[in-house]
Amino acid sequence: MVVTGLEREWDVVVGATLRGGSDSYVAEATTGDGQPAILKVALPGDGVSHQIETLLHADGHGYVRLLRHDVERQAMLQERLGAPLAELGLSVRAQLEVICSTLRRAWDVAPEPSFQSGADKAGWLGEFIAATWRELDRPCGEQVVECALSFADARRRAFDPDRAVLVHGDAHRANTLMMLDQAPTTGARFKLVDPDGLFAEPACDLAVPMREYSRALLDAADTLRAARERCAYLSRLTAVEPRAIWEWGFVERVSTGLLCLRVGRESLGEEMLAVAEKLVEGS
Repeated sequence: MVVTGLEREWDVVVGATLRGGSDSYVAEATTGDGQPAILKVALPGDGVSHQIETLLHADGHGYVRLLRHDVERQAMLQERLGAPLAELGLSVRAQLEVICSTLRRAWDVAPEPSFQSGADKAGWLGEFIAATWRELDRPCGEQVVECALSFADARRRAFDPDRAVLVHGDAHRANTLMMLDQAPTTGARFKLVDPDGLFAEPACDLAVPMREYSRALLDAADTLRAARERCAYLSRLTAVEPRAIWEWGFVERVSTGLLCLRVGRESLGEEMLAVAEKLVEGS
């Protein structure tokens, strides 16, 4: 058994299995010297070699620290972190502050030009949106898709390697975990887990907090205004140009909304696309 072999080779004791590891086996572990850790083993077909490469490159700065790894067995031993941001009961605004503060630290890591570029990512998202929209029999308006494709092309053309950083790629509240020695108070420090690892402009990372919290935007008196205010707030928190945040955010919203419909998460996908419809109608 893989876990038994890792326990012996890495001198760890594996404990309780943790919930939420849909793409991996995830369990608490303790190292031979008493250090709390997390063991992750990818399920068959869910390779984590690039995630391992990203975490090795980050070396614990803004990202969870990788203690041991085995690419062949797709296994990682990571430092144990605390509760995810999603479970702390903070307001949307407070969550945005935490995510941006964590991303700013993560962006300080030296970029890795060999990783997928922001230009390639934008191009891939555009192709995915066009193909999936047709595959699902046009579940949102054509104007939404046209706008998303235009923005994806704009971000592809805007890629500048001299301004690119190490981008996490999926920095949402469930991937932002409090450090184990912190209390959930103002100023608590967090780290990022499960990175995609990209070489892209910082706005690419801010697309994810722009696409999240769709219900808050739909419940606002003016969805477009609320979305613009969120974009401006993210810009103030990070000093990233708002137009780039807006364009990446719209592309991420439409692509993720379509993906959710495709994999059976209809409610979440419909909310994301409903926001996209309102943004296009109001602009």
